[in-house]
Amino acid sequence: MGTDIELGDVALAPGLVNAHTHLELTVMRGFLEDLSFRRWIARLTQARREVLTFQALVDSARAGIAEGLLGGVTTFADTSESGAPFVAMRDAGVRGVVYQEVFGPDPAQCAESLTGLREKVGAMRGEATPLVRVGVSPHAPYSVSDALFRATAEYARSESLPIAVHIAESEDESRLVTEAAGDWADAHRARGLVVAARGPSPVAMLERNGVLTARPLLIHCVRVGSADVAFIAQHDCAVAHCPASNAKLGHGIAPLTELLEASVRVGLGSDSVASNNRMDLLDEARVAILMQRARTGRYDAVSAARALELATLRGAEALGMEHEIGSLDVGKSADLAAFPLADVRAAPVYDPVTSLVFATAGSRAMFVCVAGKVLVRDGRLTGPATPVPSLDPYAQALAAWSAAHPPDAHRA
Repeated sequence: MGTDIELGDVALAPGLVNAHTHLELTVMRGFLEDLSFRRWIARLTQARREVLTFQALVDSARAGIAEGLLGGVTTFADTSESGAPFVAMRDAGVRGVVYQEVFGPDPAQCAESLTGLREKVGAMRGEATPLVRVGVSPHAPYSVSDALFRATAEYARSESLPIAVHIAESEDESRLVTEAAGDWADAHRARGLVVAARGPSPVAMLERNGVLTARPLLIHCVRVGSADVAFIAQHDCAVAHCPASNAKLGHGIAPLTELLEASVRVGLGSDSVASNNRMDLLDEARVAILMQRARTGRYDAVSAARALELATLRGAEALGMEHEIGSLDVGKSADLAAFPLADVRAAPVYDPVTSLVFATAGSRAMFVCVAGKVLVRDGRLTGPATPVPSLDPYAQALAAWSAAHPPDAHRA
């Protein structure tokens, strides 16, 4: 016999699916403000390498998971080079996939990079669980050569591994691919790398290198045209749409309505809190609606019901998990989130879905369970995610590093 739990006046929803996170960067919330994208990444990479230990990254990921759970997120699709989020997700009892990142903009690095990827994935697969799976991620066009894209895609296909790629995110990325120009191109030439145009668009570059045949999760897709959308749909690729992060970094607004009209599988992602400053998937749904309506001038561009689907069932479809999660159906896993509707911001309630997306955003979930295990009760963490580690010592170390390495203002 199960236990009856009285939740009061709530909206009971499927557990939210966060289609793109960098959980290990939770400690960097507010650390990388008002920088150009290339300087943002360079500063992030240097500070993480010089200041944060593996344990610091695990603790940072644990704090990010706790934030997500309190916001009703039960599934995380995380990209990471360190593997720290894999440890944190497995220990916390949440669901998700960790995409092991691989880097190497120099084609001469390809064999070495792929060997390292195979070793890391092999070790992680040995510790994977029914809840936490392993994938691969050739990071992005500015950090991965064509040769490494091809090799990683072939590896993913041969090993039946899910694959994710950051793609078509920024103007400089597009200029690197299409013109061999811009900040990324200049930085690569300064390292002695040969830089040449690689295709008419970043998505077309992936198609030419056989990456799309591995049906990757394409993260961002801000700068995609009609031909790109056709490629994505033709190969049945999925998209992780991160509207708040895209806007905060000045990348633009992705053509969500066009992707949906092409029947592309789209989920919502918060991205890292280093670029978003918060993990609130209901608010991400709200932002997605507002941006598409502003972009298209259509009051009905994306409905609240459609946006909530992106945060639940469509996100599950984007990760290939729709048979397990994403909707309240008999036979699916008990991944649930309950949100209070008596909150002063949500009342009165004429339509629960509209209230969830437009008014409840920012509220804590009252109840969250993953695979039937309660992880949040009465708005408090109850599972192994508690106690949440303090990030203060790591934040202080980052602040000291920042004081010793002030941003190069004229290049930011």
